[in-house]
Amino acid sequence: QVQLVESGGGLVQAGDSLRLSCVDSGRTFSSYAVSWFRQAPGKEREFVSSISASGDNTVTAEVVKGRFSISRDNAKNTVYLQMSSLKPEDTAVYYCAADFSAVVASSKDWGFDVWGQGTQVTVSS
Repeated sequence: QVQLVESGGGLVQAGDSLRLSCVDSGRTFSSYAVSWFRQAPGKEREFVSSISASGDNTVTAEVVKGRFSISRDNAKNTVYLQMSSLKPEDTAVYYCAADFSAVVASSKDWGFDVWGQGTQVTVSS
């Protein structure tokens, strides 16, 4: 059974960096695209970034473009979200998600087969 596990969240100050990881424990990881989302308290879930199965194509939300970057290491079954110049408004629970039928990166927020449990990112001012 596929399971996605996020890690790397924490409490940081504005301007700091964090790298989140999303590990797939049970499937051929290189066969599908993976996306990152976030949800802040009282707000709807928001798309952050997506990476294709091969890793050669990415899509990133405008609100974080230039500060966040997504990458993957298929040999380690891991997708990363590198976050820099963090702002208090980046505070949220960050989730990774996989659509087993998708190989290209996409900003869609529906149709995912599995979600991780989330990792909390808190940015203080």
